[in-house]
Amino acid sequence: MSTVAVIRNAQSLLDEAGLDGAFLVRNLDTGTEIGFDTDTPYPAASLVKVPLAVAVLERIARGELDPAAPVDVVPGRITTAGPTGLSRFRHPARIAVDDLLYLSTCISDSVAADALFDLTPPAAVAAELRRLRIGGMAVRHRVGELADTPAERLGPDEVHLAHSLAIGAATPGQGHPVAQLDVTRANAGSARAFVDLLHALWRPSGIHETAAARVRALMGDNLHRQRLAPDFTSDASRWSSKTGTLLHLRHEVGVVEHADGQSYAVAALTASRVPAAAQPGSEATMAHVARTLHDHLRTGTLPWWS
Repeated sequence: MSTVAVIRNAQSLLDEAGLDGAFLVRNLDTGTEIGFDTDTPYPAASLVKVPLAVAVLERIARGELDPAAPVDVVPGRITTAGPTGLSRFRHPARIAVDDLLYLSTCISDSVAADALFDLTPPAAVAAELRRLRIGGMAVRHRVGELADTPAERLGPDEVHLAHSLAIGAATPGQGHPVAQLDVTRANAGSARAFVDLLHALWRPSGIHETAAARVRALMGDNLHRQRLAPDFTSDASRWSSKTGTLLHLRHEVGVVEHADGQSYAVAALTASRVPAAAQPGSEATMAHVARTLHDHLRTGTLPWWS
């Protein structure tokens, strides 16, 4: 099947699942890639925790931050479903900077991420990305704001209303009355931008070697495995990734490293048109599409199960 046909089939599968999306898969050694809508910006949601980790670890590598320094963290006391870690703590905690990196990246703890943003504010993270010549991303605000959406003001039986608002209120220019969904106000990035960041983390670049190695290890320990991981994890491959979820947005970016030495960066950014919080079918479609693109790039053929 031709590359054009593979892409059309992938877009058709997403459309049938009620998803709009931007996907990109890149061979990290040859630079060859396959994807679509790769430069379309999406609100980053928790994906912003990857550039945050890079910026903090770059400062540690320069001796500006001590990874063992204790940080006093106010508990999140969040009771709605979804948030993890310190976000659900009821009492204050004292945690080292390096451990905050683990909580923020591996379990997507937003309170831990904001404790890191206190040390390295959004403007400083954006400046680090510019210094490293990684474009296509905007880091504008802390991640605690992600918990302040219409979904948190509604009861469990009304969450679909928040998703309906998220889906129906977008403007043609990707503006939105919900600030976290407006690409001109939110933390944002394109599939290409995130693949470029992954490429810089997995291959020699301007990122300090120890910082890159630590981010790779953190992404390898990601506990959220329900999205792309089922299609990329095996005894002969390692999947390292970060997910991002906000209302109707479902993202994942990561790298699959095969036993034969080949490695591929994958970015899957999607927005659902279905007003429902739980959409396992959509996540399975995301994984299927990403794996199909990967397999076409890797072998030139589609997998038998497509």
